[in-house]
Order: sequence, then C-alpha cells, then structure tokens
Amino acid sequence: MDCWWVMLPDAPAAAAVADRLGREGVRRVPHASGRPWLVGRWDARQEVSARAGETRIMVLGRSTARAGTLRRRIERVRLPAEAERAVTGLAGSFHVLASVGGRVWARGTASAVCRVFTAHIDGVPVAAGRADVLAALSGADPDLGALAVRLLHPPVASTVLADRTYWRNVRALPPHEALVWERDGRRGPRVRWWRPPEPHLSLAEAAAQVRTALTDAVGTCTAGGGTVSADLSGGLDSTSLCFLAARETDRLVTVHWEGRDPDNDDALWAARAREALPSATHLVLTGEESPDWFAGVGGLRLPSEEPCAWVRDFAKQTDLLRRVGEHGSRLHLSGGGGDEMFTPFPCHLQDLAAARPWQAWQLLSRQRHQWRAGHLSVARGVLGRTSYRRWLLDAAGHVTLPPPSGLTGMLGWQPEPRAPGWATPEAVAMTTDALRTAADGSPEPLAPHRSVHCALQQVREGGNAIRVLNQTLAGPDLALPYTDDAVVTAALSVRPLEAVRPGAYKPLLGAALSGIVPAHILARPDKGPYDADFYHGLRRHRGELLALTEDSRLAEAGLIDAERLRRSLHHNAAAAELDPLLHTLGCEVWLRSLDDGPAPVPYPPAATAR
Repeated sequence: MDCWWVMLPDAPAAAAVADRLGREGVRRVPHASGRPWLVGRWDARQEVSARAGETRIMVLGRSTARAGTLRRRIERVRLPAEAERAVTGLAGSFHVLASVGGRVWARGTASAVCRVFTAHIDGVPVAAGRADVLAALSGADPDLGALAVRLLHPPVASTVLADRTYWRNVRALPPHEALVWERDGRRGPRVRWWRPPEPHLSLAEAAAQVRTALTDAVGTCTAGGGTVSADLSGGLDSTSLCFLAARETDRLVTVHWEGRDPDNDDALWAARAREALPSATHLVLTGEESPDWFAGVGGLRLPSEEPCAWVRDFAKQTDLLRRVGEHGSRLHLSGGGGDEMFTPFPCHLQDLAAARPWQAWQLLSRQRHQWRAGHLSVARGVLGRTSYRRWLLDAAGHVTLPPPSGLTGMLGWQPEPRAPGWATPEAVAMTTDALRTAADGSPEPLAPHRSVHCALQQVREGGNAIRVLNQTLAGPDLALPYTDDAVVTAALSVRPLEAVRPGAYKPLLGAALSGIVPAHILARPDKGPYDADFYHGLRRHRGELLALTEDSRLAEAGLIDAERLRRSLHHNAAAAELDPLLHTLGCEVWLRSLDDGPAPVPYPPAATAR
C-alpha cells in the first residue's frame, strides 16, 4: 500500500501546504488549535492515537500500543520530549508523532525501518515519513553526490549520509534523533531519543531479553489475526520466526525456494522444520518455479525515495508475495537482520584487546588461521585503535585501493568501502568529499564499541532497504522482526565474547529460542551458500544488464564508465569483483525511474463513477 504522511507546524502558513495535498481519501488530523497537523494516507489498522487537553499523539506502524494507555500516559505531558514516555516499553516498528500545545515531536526507529525527513515547501517547514513525497512537493532533483556514495561497497550510506537523502534540499533525521518544532516551525534543539546498549550481559541474561523482545516483535505481526506468511529458507533466522509465528497466528504459510548450489543444505534443514510445523501451509519452489536473480532488471522502474539494493531479487520477491497473497497472507515475515544481530563482527576483537589483550590474541590466532591472515597484518589491524573520525579520513583516502584482505579488513569501525572499477574520477571525488565532510567536527560513532557500531550500521543499511521495498512491492508488506528496536537493543546487550563461542553457531539466538524451536534444528552449525544462484542469474540475464549500459543514466551523469562496466559483465569475474554491481544496478534503475522527475505523491485511486 502506498502509505505516506506529511507533518505540518501549528502555523497559519501551513494551511496552504495542506490544501495542496487535499484529495478524496487523504486523511487530515488537526493540532489542538484546529490547524492541520498530519495529512496523508495510511492504513487505519496501523494507527493508534490519543488526545488529552492540547496534546495529540499517534503511533503509526506495527506496535503493541493501546489508545486507552496512551491517553492516560499523555495527560501530564507538557513538553514535546515528554511524549516519548507514552510509548515506553512498546514492542514493534513504528513512528511516534506528537503535537503538544502545537509544538511537535516526531521520530522513527533506531533501525531506520521508519525514518523522518524534512524540507521547506513554499517557505513552510514540512516533515514526512518518505523522502520522495517531499521531493514531489518541492520538485527536487536527485543528489548526484549521494548517488556516488551509494556506489561504494561495502555500503556506508547509512552512516556517511545519515542526515542526507538522495534528493537535493530534502534532509534526513539520523535514526536515533527526534524532530522538535516550535509552534511556528522553528527547529528545536537536537534530541537523541535512543542510545545503543552497553554490551555487558552474560549469554543467559541477554538470551532472556532476546526471547521476550523477539516473541513480542512477532506478536505484533500476528496480532491482527488472519493469515501471516514467512520465509523458511532453512537458515536459523527465518526458521526461528516460523516457530514463533506458528504459536500465535490463526494460519501460517511458509515459503522455501530451493537453491542451485549442490553444497547448499538449506533444503534439508527446511524440510526438518516443516515436519515440526504440521499445522502450517508450506510452499516449496524449485529453481525453475521461481524467477532467477536479475530477472527483469532491464525493464524495472522503481520511483521510490532512494535506490533499492535488492533489484537483483525484485522479481523473486514479487513472485513470492504474489504466491503468499493468493493464500490470504496480509503480512510476510523475513529473517533479515538476524546475521547482523547474532554474528558479532571481528572488530569486537579490537574492543577486547583494550581490556584483555592476551585473551584477544588467543582468539585472533584462531581466527587468523580461519581467514588465512598473517601475524603482522592481524597485529597491525587489532592494535590500530583509530578514532571514528580517523577511520573516515582513512577510508576517504583508500576508496580506489584494492579491497583489504580477509580479517584485516574487518577490524575497523566497519568494513572499509571501495569504489567499483567502473566509477569515474568525478564519482570518486564526490565520495572522497562526502567521507571527509562526514569526518568534520569529530563525529561520534553509532556506539562507543566497534562491534555495536558495526552491527548498527549493517542493520540500518537493511532498514533503509526494507523501507524502500515496502514502498515498491505489490502485495503483503514485509516485516523484519529482528530489526525491531527492542530486539536490536536486547541482542546488542550481550558481551560479544559470549556470542562467539567456539563450535557454536549463533549461540545467543539458540539460547533465546530453546524450548520454542526444536533442539535438533537449533543445532544447525552454518548457513547455505547461494553463489551458484548468483552466477546462474548473471549468465541468463547478462543481456539485460548489458542493455542497461548502452544508454546508462549513471554514465550520462558522469558517475560511471559504461565501457568498463560492460567489460566486467562480459568477463568471468569473481564474485568479489561484482559485489558492487548490485549497488550500481540499484542506482541505474532508480535514475531511469525518474526520467520525468520525482514520482507524484501516491494519492488514493480516484473513486470510480457509478
């Protein structure tokens, strides 16, 4: 569903913006003064709102909120920031929007699944939950500098562009910050509504919190009744969600598509899970029954708020949602975010080295053999305790170097990005400038601990992606319970050393779901590879990809060298050489979708005359 909302200050000039948005089916919610506060189109089932005196609050999204509880909690609210007390302890993934005597509070989620964006429309400050809506209202052009950063791999946009969007003059609120407006729309002080947890809990303590948070998160998905669907890849993340959903939902539909890699044993583990879930409806798709990766990319048009990194999977996801929709699903659960939450990144060893150097070296020695890294490079990596600002400056100077090898490239604040071989000098200059600009003013990392910073950065990349997918995919919405803020907080509270026990795969998740997921399924020691599916799709659809380079919009913008990209697609390149391809394809498809400018505001369909 094309859901959107626009928030306005309690000022006379805002009425003109509200009138521009007025259409049949567009909702309008006033401030206590009667002036327009919220205008938009959203699913009423996702709204819980309350008012008391001059205070209005709306929780918009998937949540455990109850109107009566909200009303009681806001009775004593006198300042915008106090509205946050009304949602303390809520599970789910949602926006919090409040008007307190005409002063405004708005925030999304720490995971970036829900965001808040701002712009000025006809001189009036306006906020929205979608950047493309503000771009449409303001006639904004794409920001080529932001697109250049998006070409980097591994991605860094969620940190480097935390307060930018892919549209000129449309700004983003960092996910951990809230927007505060005075009545006339003047911006209040920057307010941080969320802080990352301190990784201090034992495995048992953190597992108890994860169990509660994840159970509640899935509960917000099933609370509406009816049919819910879920991926059942065979991996531990998606399988766990299936068992949690099966305990709550009226009817569960699971989907498994079989990979082409003979070394991928996901099908075996998925079959074991299906045997333990006899009451669910199970869909099993062979490789020939489901679209390939890269299918249809050449003709894809996705006029969303930002480029979609999942263009490779778009045909497959569309087919999946169509199938579960035919079985009555209203919401589809995915295990995205599980790897980031339950597989600590090697950079936690740097944190450990500062506190327990001997123990850190023992673990490094073991991982050094696993990654086939030399003593000297590993020692240099773990002892190089640079600041986050220094990391950004170093990354700016390294974007054209070969990718760092193995373990040493994963010991910094986050994996260091590289420009693809087809990026132009102009694009490289833009990315270098963006990284150096981000380093100005001694920026704080997302968390003091590198392992937590790195996990949050990865989660936010995924949060941005799932938000865009829900804007563009037809059928049931996608939900990623592992990215719900309460789950993120619980999972990142564990001491990393306890979450990487030798011989155990995702021990925190296993401990959290013991007794819910059968022990023989929790015993899975790994996850399946999908390289064969990547290359199969690339071979079958290389023609479509090459056609995109013939009149590339990225090349027209001066960001890529189309001939170098064609050479990479023609050659039997290694997967690592083609890793940046997905970001380039996402940007190319997005620019093509904007040939006629920003997509219009997604108003409700006009009523059919009788």
